[in-house]
Amino acid sequence: MPDWLNIALRTIGALVYLFILTKIIGKRQIKQLTYIEYIVGITIGSIAAFMATEMDGPAYHSLIAMGIFALFPVVMEWLSLKSKKLRDFFEGKSTVLIKEGKILEDNLKKERLTAEYLMEQLRIKNVYKIADVEFALMETSGEISVLLKSQNQPITPKLMEWSVAPVEEGQVIIMDGVIMDEPLATAGLNRRWVRTELQKAGVALENVFLAQVDKGGELYLDLYDDKIKVPQAQAMKQTFATLKKCQADLELFALDTKNERMKLCYQRDSEELQDVIDQVKPFLIR
Repeated sequence: MPDWLNIALRTIGALVYLFILTKIIGKRQIKQLTYIEYIVGITIGSIAAFMATEMDGPAYHSLIAMGIFALFPVVMEWLSLKSKKLRDFFEGKSTVLIKEGKILEDNLKKERLTAEYLMEQLRIKNVYKIADVEFALMETSGEISVLLKSQNQPITPKLMEWSVAPVEEGQVIIMDGVIMDEPLATAGLNRRWVRTELQKAGVALENVFLAQVDKGGELYLDLYDDKIKVPQAQAMKQTFATLKKCQADLELFALDTKNERMKLCYQRDSEELQDVIDQVKPFLIR
């Protein structure tokens, strides 16, 4: 067998075997690798390169070595699940870097981090003042987690006791000018609805790069030509405005009428309609 063919077959075999071993070890992002997984990854790569180019020794020797190395992280992970002490030993512990707005310099030195690096990581998380930080620690993955002081945390609907619509998964119903039937059916819509909406917007199907619809039936269009402005859907806002107008009319009728019975009736209807408006507002105004 020619040397070039032998090298090609060894390389293909090494790649296939590496893929199988990687599936066995598990899928983690690079920054989430443990010490053992990092060492094993480098070593297996070196063995695979040696196997692909070394012509003298049998290939199965390298395969056995890679298999043994690949078993290490699997065994270590199994042991870590059984013991907290072993998990801390293999994966390490989180390190507190900032506490109550004060940098813990000793812990920073322990992790061999500079103040510049710490500030960079804080800026990535949109934190620009150390004094705003209640708690920051370096996770075992190398990621820095930050908790802002309560007075510096962003306002949330829960904090303000606002009613908001639940998060909805939008369905991509057009991609590259082609209607996607499966997500369209998931949204409970059909091609006739799509063409009607495109006609309302004055847009041709072949000009749509991507279209997405939410559960409320609002359609978002992104065109190939970014210079063309697509009118935003106003149906929800118009419905909300109509309800508000009806509620205001009822209040006006209550003020204008001289009949006490009708006045009370209008006032009651106005209050009930206001309750309905408060309930549906999160779904109509987004």
